[in-house]
Amino acid sequence: MKEVNIRNAGITLVIAIILWLIPAPEGVKVEAWHLFAIFASTIIGIILKAAPMGTMCMLAIACTALTQVLAPGNASASIVKSLSGFGDKVIWLIGISFFIARGFIKTGLGDRIAFIFIRLFGKSSLGLAYGLGLADLCLAPAIPSNTARGGGIIYPIMKSMAMNFGSVPDQVATHRKLGSYLTLTSYYMNLITSSMFLTGTASNPMCQKFAADLGIDISWMSWAAAGIVPGLLALFLIPLVMYKIYPPELKRTGDAPKMAADKLRQMGPMKVTEWLMLFAFAVLLSLWILGDKLSIDATTTAFVGLSILLLTSVLTWEDIKSEKGAWDTIVWFAVLVMMASSLNELGFMSWFSELVRKEIGTLSWSIAFPVIVLVYFFSHYIFASATAHVAAMYAALLGVGVSLGIPGMLLAMMLGFMGSIYGVLTHYGHGPAPVFFGSGYVELKSWWINGLMIGIVLLVIYMGVGGLWMKVIGYY
Repeated sequence: MKEVNIRNAGITLVIAIILWLIPAPEGVKVEAWHLFAIFASTIIGIILKAAPMGTMCMLAIACTALTQVLAPGNASASIVKSLSGFGDKVIWLIGISFFIARGFIKTGLGDRIAFIFIRLFGKSSLGLAYGLGLADLCLAPAIPSNTARGGGIIYPIMKSMAMNFGSVPDQVATHRKLGSYLTLTSYYMNLITSSMFLTGTASNPMCQKFAADLGIDISWMSWAAAGIVPGLLALFLIPLVMYKIYPPELKRTGDAPKMAADKLRQMGPMKVTEWLMLFAFAVLLSLWILGDKLSIDATTTAFVGLSILLLTSVLTWEDIKSEKGAWDTIVWFAVLVMMASSLNELGFMSWFSELVRKEIGTLSWSIAFPVIVLVYFFSHYIFASATAHVAAMYAALLGVGVSLGIPGMLLAMMLGFMGSIYGVLTHYGHGPAPVFFGSGYVELKSWWINGLMIGIVLLVIYMGVGGLWMKVIGYY
């Protein structure tokens, strides 16, 4: 299988050349415009899937270093600036958290937590949905890969439960019995829990970094404080809403708690490695919560947690080396963050914000706020990567909003939440989407229709209740 799509790579190259040759607009440095050409072309190449994301980002590093857009006339400084993203603490928070997630999967603690919740809540299909969602919620603070969390832990258990009740992927007539309902609710709950914590999904720390570039400080605790109320409300309402608009044929699942109990019995008592993993999780959560008071940032906490797992042999260095998803993410996150941050340093973001502000400057911030959030949310239809979407639009829209007088913390957090929940819209909208859609339980039309309806419900919850909650806790 070829990794490079020649046709789409050609389209991306043509766009890059055209953007490069267009004269820089008035008020924009030539270097900033040329960096924008490289950045925009990289994002377009990712959207078109001209090549794997890592390949596109390696090309971007080569182009920024070769053209010396970050340090004109200084080749050595140019390559140093091009690689500066790898020294960003946010990148290492993301990467290390992937390694910590491996601990939950390797020890079996993630599965145990999921089965405990199913044993407690699984007497009905609605209870099963809540049980799986609560398990995801418990794991979300320490597993930033919602693909690993949803696809590696929740999805296999969800599918097993559906099949045990006669809802089989290969038998279309049985899909609505239970599998379709659990597939969509589990996916939606995964995105909601992703929005609630800075470490809930990989793109959240990227939002934190871009907000910091604009002088808006977001800590692990301040993100959790803002997300807890709309997140918990959404976790409670979404299974109920889906139960009304897309109900399972099977309402009672009385055998599910017994199945979960049998699985737990097979797993036996908690192993030493599970206790050590639980201890590391408790340390991580405590330091993330108390980090502001102890002057310990989230990345330092992640290093502490990983060190505990390595010293206790819960994880080995071979585990770290073999975690390809983590190293892949570190590479392309570092490059995208480097380019987006450099665009801000070169004044491109402030120029763009001022340009948009002049066009819509007559709007009050209370009108501009929902407009910006809705544009960001529904533009996700054209993105197959949440990370690419955040890299392309988050900083720009945040800058525009702040220039219009929208309270910075309010907009930064709301756009951060959208970076997770806009994944409901499509079957390619977030990392876990292809895993859940690939089960075959939900046809494409149903996925998109239900996604739009749930997306509207989530917008009301987050912008309405979430916006009021942030007012209560003094964020604006």
